[in-house]
Amino acid sequence: MKKISMVLLFISFIVMGCVSKPDSIDMPLYEGRSLVIGVIGETPQVREEEHVDFKEVTIEQLEELDLSPELDAVFITKEHLVEASEPKYTEVYNKAEVPFFYIESSKSHVPFTIEELSYDEVQDLSTDMYATGYYSKDDQYWGYGLYNNVMNETNIKAVYSRIFTTIESLHNDGGM
Repeated sequence: MKKISMVLLFISFIVMGCVSKPDSIDMPLYEGRSLVIGVIGETPQVREEEHVDFKEVTIEQLEELDLSPELDAVFITKEHLVEASEPKYTEVYNKAEVPFFYIESSKSHVPFTIEELSYDEVQDLSTDMYATGYYSKDDQYWGYGLYNNVMNETNIKAVYSRIFTTIESLHNDGGM
């Protein structure tokens, strides 16, 4: 009887170990107030097309601090991260009235908010993050990882839904 119990216990451990975790998670859609988000780079594909409008912004427009009234946030995509970390933009991130989200940056907000550091000089700080956000008003920052660290369309769209919720919370908390 003891042998049978041990065998059953052993088999149950094997079966439990073989059960794989799903690659994606079904996150709820963002259904808050309508948002207008500036994008430097390619506009992301999101599930919330009815609640979120994207506006193309150039890297040069960053120097204009008057973007704030018309935008709820700014996304900077991977292909523009190095240029966006140039010292001339540091003041923008540190004084802007909107949060910035750095898409696919493994270096957090550090190379953007510290003038003396360039993107290439900063070590990877958050390799498990798909996006990081920074809002200078309260010196807040956030990290958004992919479910099970799996990069697929469903998980990326879930990250954007979480970012939209963060942006709305800033409005609800009186932060914006």
